[in-house]
Amino acid sequence: QVQLAESGGGSVQPGGSLRLSCVASGNTYNANCMAWFRQAPGKEREGIAAISSDGRTSYGDPAVGRFTISQDNAKNTMYLQMNNLEPEDTAVYYCAARSGACDSWNPSFFSYWGQGTQVTVSS
Repeated sequence: QVQLAESGGGSVQPGGSLRLSCVASGNTYNANCMAWFRQAPGKEREGIAAISSDGRTSYGDPAVGRFTISQDNAKNTMYLQMNNLEPEDTAVYYCAARSGACDSWNPSFFSYWGQGTQVTVSS
């Protein structure tokens, strides 16, 4: 089992920035791929960014050019730096992990999930 705990959400004005963190614990060797998803009210959960254990990254369309995913293996922590936030970025952001490769945004492929952290972008 892998336990995931997100932090760093909050309220920000349009154009602002936030950095989310996700700390992994337990059998972290099962977390070959870690990712950020988000879910807005009435919408499906969508993949934002992913990072593999060897540091390769991939991004979903909403994140390209604005968000950066990174990890600190010594701290078992993954980050999502979000810049130039827009009201459309308002959602609950989830940290997820899977033992397989980062080759799909399908949420059902991810076995481990955090509780989520709310991000609200509003003026």
